Amino acid sequence: MRTDPEGHGPVRYGPPLPDDGLPVLPELTAVLAAAAARPRAEPVGGGTPLLEAACDYADRRGLPAGPDHVAAAPGAPALLLALTAALGGDVLVPRPCAAWWAPYARLLGRPVFHVATPAECGGVPDPYALLETVRRVRAEGGDPRLLVLSVADDPTATVAPPEVLHETVEAAASEGLHLVSDETWRDTVHAPHETVWLSPAEMLPDRVTVVTDLAGSLLPTGWPAAFARFPANGDGNGLHARVLDILTALGARIAAPVAAAAAHALTEPEPVTAHRAAVGHLHARVAAAAHAAVVGAGALSRPPRAGRHLYVDLGPLRPALTARGVGDAQDLEDFLTARLGMPAPGGHRFGDDLGALRVRLSTGPLLGGSDAERAECLTAPAPLELPHVQRALNTLGSVFDDLRDDAQRWEPPR
Repeated sequence: MRTDPEGHGPVRYGPPLPDDGLPVLPELTAVLAAAAARPRAEPVGGGTPLLEAACDYADRRGLPAGPDHVAAAPGAPALLLALTAALGGDVLVPRPCAAWWAPYARLLGRPVFHVATPAECGGVPDPYALLETVRRVRAEGGDPRLLVLSVADDPTATVAPPEVLHETVEAAASEGLHLVSDETWRDTVHAPHETVWLSPAEMLPDRVTVVTDLAGSLLPTGWPAAFARFPANGDGNGLHARVLDILTALGARIAAPVAAAAAHALTEPEPVTAHRAAVGHLHARVAAAAHAAVVGAGALSRPPRAGRHLYVDLGPLRPALTARGVGDAQDLEDFLTARLGMPAPGGHRFGDDLGALRVRLSTGPLLGGSDAERAECLTAPAPLELPHVQRALNTLGSVFDDLRDDAQRWEPPR
């Protein structure tokens, strides 16, 4: 029987965003340091330089916006909390979903309903399952109003195909839902020239608010900054105003030095874009190697297409895990965290079934145990051949291979 509750469910022990594990770009630290002496606080919702930079960033991605339709906050969670409070009603999310989505709705006393995803990807609900869930919730007296989704997804590391996204957005529109599109991982797509990216805001501009946390690709996770782009209509104006009211009540201001660094990063100067591309390429290679290791051992995992992680289903290895006392996702989290020496949050952290043997594995811990080792990965022509990366990948492969071999021994004779 478990006697230590730490890490076994409380929100404060939940998994953070996957970190890139790399040193901060010196250009950004210089900008932040230069702004550190500013005595004035950043306005709630962001100052003019930050908002204008966010608008230009969105415009370059085909999502034009004016500063009066953008709001910034110290991280995407503050924005999602404000949006959920402002929109009211019940919340719909895919299963699985980012670990930080559901707690904010529950904090407000709002029911959260998980909707199954299609076979092709995570992050976006299956359209038919979405329609059925909405109708069931309404039949039971509920009031679904908000759907949160992500085209480039944490935890599954997939990118939703445009045709799947189109069907889901059509289904949501037919039921009058407002959509929050979490586009934190948009700029971490592993093969950007081969991946067709479509934002829900391009399809349903009047009913989609886009949220982007800069921790995805532009800033370190310890410098919280994010922005939301609201619809450019009357409903969007009202929602923007209510969100600013809530952010004011929360005191949710970005620290002025972080705001300066965020504004600079959002302008996407060449050093920032080059660093982002190098980081993305590195994590794509490590993720592909990790994926090959777990799939080669008999586990299931969609190929990672974005982000710094992959989502693994160890259901086929259940006999070996059962023999080790692993019966659910929390047991699996404890087991793999200890064996791998790195965090391996179970699928239940992301709204998946506790009984399913699924985990999210991040690529950052595979880059080395020191800043020097991790920095070397970014400049090495063959980072997977570095001794410390090879050791980490070998450990990962060895743990999964042991489970495969044991599972085969436990298979009943045919």
